[in-house]
Amino acid sequence: MSTMKPINKIYVIGGGSAGTMTACTLKKLFPHKDIRIIEARNIPTVGVGESTLAAINGWLALMGIKDQEFMKACDASYKLSIRFEDFYKKNDGGFHYPFGKPYTFQNIAGYNDWYFKKFLYPHTLNTDYVNCLFPQMALVNENKITDQNIIPNWNMQQDAAYHFDATKFSHWLKEKYFRKMGGRILVENIVKVNQNEDGSIKSLLLDTTNEVNADLYIDCTGFKSLLLGKTLKEPFESYENILPNNSAWCTKKPYKNKEKELVGYTNCRAVDNGWIWNIPLWSRMGMGYVYSDKYISDEDALHQFQHHINRCDLEFKNLKMRIGIHKNLWVKNVCAIGLSAGFIEPLESNSLLSVHEFLMHLITVLKKNTVSEFAKQYFNTACRRMYNGFAEFVALHYALSNRTDTEYWRDIQKKHYPIEEQFFKDKSDFQLAYRNKMEYNQFHSGGGFHCIATGMNWFPTSLHTIQYALANNDMKYYEREWQPTIDRLNKRKLEWKNKVKDCPTLYQYLKKNIYGKEVR
Repeated sequence: MSTMKPINKIYVIGGGSAGTMTACTLKKLFPHKDIRIIEARNIPTVGVGESTLAAINGWLALMGIKDQEFMKACDASYKLSIRFEDFYKKNDGGFHYPFGKPYTFQNIAGYNDWYFKKFLYPHTLNTDYVNCLFPQMALVNENKITDQNIIPNWNMQQDAAYHFDATKFSHWLKEKYFRKMGGRILVENIVKVNQNEDGSIKSLLLDTTNEVNADLYIDCTGFKSLLLGKTLKEPFESYENILPNNSAWCTKKPYKNKEKELVGYTNCRAVDNGWIWNIPLWSRMGMGYVYSDKYISDEDALHQFQHHINRCDLEFKNLKMRIGIHKNLWVKNVCAIGLSAGFIEPLESNSLLSVHEFLMHLITVLKKNTVSEFAKQYFNTACRRMYNGFAEFVALHYALSNRTDTEYWRDIQKKHYPIEEQFFKDKSDFQLAYRNKMEYNQFHSGGGFHCIATGMNWFPTSLHTIQYALANNDMKYYEREWQPTIDRLNKRKLEWKNKVKDCPTLYQYLKKNIYGKEVR
């Protein structure tokens, strides 16, 4: 393919979440281009990505999709936070990473507000951090939700994410959105990939004997990575040096007490050889055990998972995960989106995040209509930079753990993290670097790293500065100086709790506003 040939025909290979979101985005932004999905016949998609981050609201807004349009069809619920249990140590009580920005006092000390409180009152629980700085924790703690602006610094339309059935979401997008925009779906199996002399894709031979070709092929074939990995042989760079897991068991569990168990957060519980997720959808819970088969066999992992959830009569699905990313994501006339490009692991619900964020960079390139090598380089660099940053963030959930109770956790304690190499290069101060990186990272703006680090007893904001100041001055002076701020922190926690006391529970809100209405 000539590098500067106009891109008018695009085939998206794969009909799962990544492929469908990609096709919908391109058809929405480029309605005059010929956008088609080639969806394999009788080959199931991974279909277990049921949890999102608040950044998906930007993509939904770009598409013009409102929550009430898709939620009922996708068994969806709202998600306000992620809870981490036993990651710091066994029986640690857990801690939250709530969505939305923290609410700090102006012209005082920002994040240091709470750290002064912790230093002056050492017995303050670390979980108090999010309760003091994130008003939405009043909703999370009471399992309530509101679309009214009754608490500061939180907006439901921007800051709430979703739990949903990914397979149903993909189907809804194809039938209610993509087809209505004039997109075409070919339900065919690819039996042969033909290449040009330069290695680019010449055509695809389908099992109906049809041969099709396009200007650009977008590989959304999951871990198989049919075009980028299998055909073009683009090198894959593993993240196993910083991330320990490569396997997962998944299942669907019915509710016993729906109104109580339907909570507004994903729960992640660290166990002997990995961690277990619990994602509450409207009609049931999605559960999974993420582990490393280096420490436990698949069979033993299944038994361990069944024991933890106290059910062995459910249907269980095993996944082998390819953890890492291809060296380049756009090579010749192939661009990869989703699992075919790379995967970090399920922690922090990052799978669909990479899809819609990579798509934003793809849109930037395609708006020029012709694609130069510089444009491909831009796409590859921008996507990898975002991906590596998130991989670092996920890795720290393990790196900051104090667990040593099994070989799995002991090896994590001994793991060498490349602080001055690939992922952490040019970072002379590990703590300061992460504080700066995550404060200004668009996906964790205003507290994501702080929530994880503080919950695991690693204080990333300038506690050393506080200690130095207190060590060289009169303690009573700092108590007097900061006590009013600490009193304000404590007071507003109660104010936020009182503000949400009359809000409906998550179950009540969904029943009234989503599931009591007709599917559109």
